[in-house]
Amino acid sequence: MDPFALYRKMFEYTWAVWYYIKKEVVWMKEIETKWESLDISNDFLFGKVMQNPDLCKELLRRILPDLNIERIEYPELQKSIKEGAESKGVRLDVYIEDDKNIVYNVEMQASDSKELPKRSRYYQGMVDLQLLDAGEKSYMKLNRTYVIFICTFDLYGKGRHIYTFENICKEDNSLSMGDEAVKIFLNSDSDMDDVGGGLRAFLDYVKGIKATEDEFIYNLEEAVKKAKANKKWRRDYMTMEMLERVKFEEGKEEGREEYLQ
Repeated sequence: MDPFALYRKMFEYTWAVWYYIKKEVVWMKEIETKWESLDISNDFLFGKVMQNPDLCKELLRRILPDLNIERIEYPELQKSIKEGAESKGVRLDVYIEDDKNIVYNVEMQASDSKELPKRSRYYQGMVDLQLLDAGEKSYMKLNRTYVIFICTFDLYGKGRHIYTFENICKEDNSLSMGDEAVKIFLNSDSDMDDVGGGLRAFLDYVKGIKATEDEFIYNLEEAVKKAKANKKWRRDYMTMEMLERVKFEEGKEEGREEYLQ
């Protein structure tokens, strides 16, 4: 083999390794900086903070004050659902059940991908699949469910803090379908006087405004600080972010190769 060709290949290989290591170092520094700046509007951090049952219960009480929630349970923390090898799996930020057997799925959403209504439909279906045991013949065993998205943007553009959807008869709005499936979209980017002070204080906190006189908001802020000091959660977040960036780079490279073919 031509020695110059060998040297060239060795140089190209060394350069590629050096470039990749340098890119990884840059990524790690960027992710570390991002971790330090995270707040409750980040879905990963929100899921960790909501592992505190007192905070989670108080949040649900503020969103749904009429339900008088006394106790909640966590069947699984950040529940993952996948039905079949070919189906699309989901990881739920917060999946809980209360003392009345009502099931809640609460998600933090900081980016408007325009697919949230259809995504809520998919999440509802996946949750329902988990609520019936194999061989169960009665659909009456399906729990009442709430799929709740806390958004940093106004999904429907009407300026409201809260949009609640239930299936009702189009011809007679007083007639409910009775499937007991409720979807709620919260919007932190609103100035409308349409929710209670407690929920407004939380949504303002999501937006970055802290109500110092609200004990719940103070406790949330302390929980956020504690979560960010958790070394394991920090490693988990950095690993997750690195994998996402690697997938993104691989996708870009595949697209470039297809374009060149």
